[in-house]
Formats: sequence, structure tokens, C-alpha cells
Amino acid sequence: MFKLPELGYSYTALEPIIDAKTMEIHHTKHHQAYVTGLNAVVESHPILAGKTVEELLKSWKILPDSAKVAVRNHGGGHHNHSLFWGLLKKDASPMSGDLKSMIEKDFGSVEKFKEEFETAAKTRFGSGWAWLVLDLNKKMTVMSTANQDSPLMEGYTPVLGLDVWEHAYYLNYQNRRPDYVSSFWDIVDWDVVAENIKNI
Repeated sequence: MFKLPELGYSYTALEPIIDAKTMEIHHTKHHQAYVTGLNAVVESHPILAGKTVEELLKSWKILPDSAKVAVRNHGGGHHNHSLFWGLLKKDASPMSGDLKSMIEKDFGSVEKFKEEFETAAKTRFGSGWAWLVLDLNKKMTVMSTANQDSPLMEGYTPVLGLDVWEHAYYLNYQNRRPDYVSSFWDIVDWDVVAENIKNI
């Protein structure tokens, strides 16, 4: 059975960038719903039992048709949010070392990377995510996915993601998604991003 992960910090920890009420609802209601939905589809399809959420998403295209939509939505939602919570920290260390060098190599500069990432987040029509991902050759690229689709479904490994569903920011930012996106950099834990890359 999949479980809702603990945040490792309080709901107030990211204020004022993300307010406590948004964090509480986002974690206990939205993410919990994805966990519940994923467990339901696994329970009804014994062939899926014992697989990690990463394995389910990577093999999404060959899953039984009766399981695809639920794994896509609920499996993606669970994995996307689990990654997202772990990336967030107030007053985290700035980007440095090998991570900074990789970003400068693949994007030209940190500033160009952030600009490309923000564009992906701001221009995602409707609900979805912006991502920093690595391909099979560990080359970095920015991409955007709709709804709860995961880059894992397309053969990419996400190492940094930003949720741009309205439920992630609307209480504090209303329709000002660009403000939410630009504020994201104030709560990114670059040490975690670097660790995500090392674990690939």
C-alpha cells in the first residue's frame, strides 16, 4: 500500500511564499486523494502489486488499458507531489558545485535556465507542472507536463518540479501565477536537487 509521505517540516515553514492553509490542504487533501486512488487501482489489478510508483509510471504505456488512466492520474500525482515536497526549504543553500556547472553547461547560465523554467511554468495552459529533467544521457532539459503526467512516462527523470495547479497557489496568489513562479526560487533546496541527480 502506498502511503502519504510526511513533509519533514511544518505547514507554516514556507511562509510567506506558500501559506500554511495551502500547504495543509494540498498535502492532506489533494495528495492524499492521489494515494487513495493509486491504492485502489493496484488493489483492483493484482498484476500491479509489488511495483514501485516509478516502475508503474515508466511502464505506463504497456499497462492494462483498464489501469492506465488511474495510474497516469493517481500514480503521477503521488510521485510528482512526493518529489515536490522534498524540494522545498526556507533559507536553503544557494546552487553551487557540480549542479551549477551542469546547469551552466546545458543552459548557458543559471539565469537562462531559470528563465526557461519560469516560461514553462507560466505558459502551461490549465493545470500541470514545470520540470528540470535528465534524459538517458544525463543531459538536462526543461519540460512541462499537463495535469499529473510525470516525465517518467516519457523516459525522462525529474529532479526539480513546480506544481502550477491552481490549488498549489490560489489562496495566496489568486490569478497571479507568475508571482508564485518567481517566488519559487526562494524555497528551492538545491542540495536536494543535486542529490536527486546523484541518485539517478
